[in-house]
Amino acid sequence: MRGPVRSGRPGAGAGGAVRRGVPAGLLVPALVGVAFLLLPLVGVLARTDWPSLLHHLTTPQVTQALRLSLVVSGWALLLSLLMGVPLAWLLARVPFPGKALVRSLVLLPMVLPPTVGGVALLLAFGRRGVLGPWLESTFGLTLPFHTAGAVVAAAFVAMPFLVISLEGALAGLRPSLEETAASLGAGPLRVFATVTLPLLAPALAAGAALTWARALGEFGATITFAGNLPGATQTLPLQVYLLLQDSPEAATSVSLLLLVIAMAVLVALRGRWTGGAVREARATPPEGAAAPADPAGFAELGAPEEGPTLETSPIRPGVGAGPAPAPAAEESDLRAELTGYTHFPLTAPAGTTIAVVGPNGAGKTTLLRALLGLTPRAHAEVLLGGRDVTRLPTHRREVAWVPQDGALFPHLSALANTAYGLRARGVPRAEARRQAREWLVRLGVGELADRRPAQLSGGQAQRVALARALAARPRLLLLDEPLAALDQTTRARVRHTLRRHLAGFGGVCLIVTHDPVEAVSLADRVLVLEGGEAVQDAPPAEVTRHPRSPWVARMLGGNAWEGTAGPGGTVELAGGGLLTTAPGEGTPPGPGSPVLAVIAPEAVSLHLARPEGSPRNVWAGTVRELTAVGSRLRVLVTSPEVPPLLAEITPAAAADLGLTDGTRVWTAVKATEVTVVGL
Repeated sequence: MRGPVRSGRPGAGAGGAVRRGVPAGLLVPALVGVAFLLLPLVGVLARTDWPSLLHHLTTPQVTQALRLSLVVSGWALLLSLLMGVPLAWLLARVPFPGKALVRSLVLLPMVLPPTVGGVALLLAFGRRGVLGPWLESTFGLTLPFHTAGAVVAAAFVAMPFLVISLEGALAGLRPSLEETAASLGAGPLRVFATVTLPLLAPALAAGAALTWARALGEFGATITFAGNLPGATQTLPLQVYLLLQDSPEAATSVSLLLLVIAMAVLVALRGRWTGGAVREARATPPEGAAAPADPAGFAELGAPEEGPTLETSPIRPGVGAGPAPAPAAEESDLRAELTGYTHFPLTAPAGTTIAVVGPNGAGKTTLLRALLGLTPRAHAEVLLGGRDVTRLPTHRREVAWVPQDGALFPHLSALANTAYGLRARGVPRAEARRQAREWLVRLGVGELADRRPAQLSGGQAQRVALARALAARPRLLLLDEPLAALDQTTRARVRHTLRRHLAGFGGVCLIVTHDPVEAVSLADRVLVLEGGEAVQDAPPAEVTRHPRSPWVARMLGGNAWEGTAGPGGTVELAGGGLLTTAPGEGTPPGPGSPVLAVIAPEAVSLHLARPEGSPRNVWAGTVRELTAVGSRLRVLVTSPEVPPLLAEITPAAAADLGLTDGTRVWTAVKATEVTVVGL
């Protein structure tokens, strides 16, 4: 007996995958299943009277049934599109009670015996049905035994194919695309028509083809509900049924025609309509990410892999070199009261840029989405320039949003993306494109106006996303980690461009970031969030000198220890140990008050023997990690007396001490080098 089937050579297989042995217990039933599906088709081909095929297909009865089938299936497809597309959107986008029941109703015709479906239609729309008498008395419309009845029956059994196809495609779309379109001023119908539908085009074509094919082949519901009247309801499948009784050879020929049509639809769908924009919108790496083959960001200076070579020049002197003319509709201050998960007041005068920082889950993105009115987790009472926009939908708030992935519309060029917000606000097409091109030139990507997002590098895509938001002239600009996915070289370029344009922005800008360089270089204020609360809101210099959050202190590279103020300027650390401090600026926290002790890494000295002299804080420890930071080394030292401590020294000092992982050392911190802030 032969063993499992194996590939002839190791590593063979599609895509380089290693083929494993196929168990005979699975292979044999699978082959039997293929034969089970194939033999009926072979039977049709074998029994077809090929010399008489054309004659059979051109008889008056068959051509009349074919024309009627095409009419019925076409109208059924149109009816399915009118009802099915909105229904798919409702199921995919709107939460409502009974949603599972509605989805079950959609699926029911797919599993219901067609004759039972026909009986149900008869009891609903027949002359004695629930709705039939009203349709006949009001509109004079009688569906049973009428072509309209055949259309209704075909749509009833075929529409679920369209709804299920579109619902799955809608679930695969990135919600940020539609949300960003709304933030640029597009109303719900415009978003659906200009963003959602174009991205759904491949899935819509696939679903429509399946729906049409299913309507073309419908038999059971049609004959039960609409009857079998020549020229009125006798479609091609019903003609096959009649021919089987009088002319089996002709029935086989017509069956072959239906088989060919069905196979043509399936072949056309295979891998061609089911791919495309929806898959691109779902699977394409975020536009903010650097191209995979461009780790250093050199694509900023060159062309993508395809297309002619173009050089994306930096901002040229004389072309947008100064601050951009006030992009906001008018100077607008911000006043917001946030409740829910994120709860605190937020105010900012016009022209202010606020960096929002905090650990994961602190509520940073929730804050932005609350200002947009896009999340149920938090609510924001928002006034922009004295105008209450709280109860306005997102597209009427004049708040532009750039999510972390940029959310460029993949089916539009860079120019069309940038002009989108202007067009949504009623600017004529030619003027919108002119202004959009100017913004692209200002941000150094004017040469790329005709390219799609998939042809842009990470830095180029982020500049286009920023140009699109600024071109919309918002009162409030929200940037959610706009530079997070960029490499260091590209990030520096885009940060410089962003800083220059924010300098002339007449509204308020909030930037979510985890990068201290961005927070310090771009913002007038730093808002620190933890657990949905604002723990600090101050200028960058104040936050740097006196961080009130352990997370911020660590983000800035310092040691941050929580504890309780003790007598005589001491701090009792939360994890055990005692820290001695010196009197600092302001009023010291009273004994028993929660405090945060911050120690800069460069203030920590390392010794091989216990140091003598002035240091008040000395602990024995062990080196656990050495990391290069620029031209210096950071050394992590653990100690049983205090929490882990970071020290920053020169490579020469590390060599003199002979530091390696596991080296026993003494750490020393002067009392004057400890900053204590109350929590």
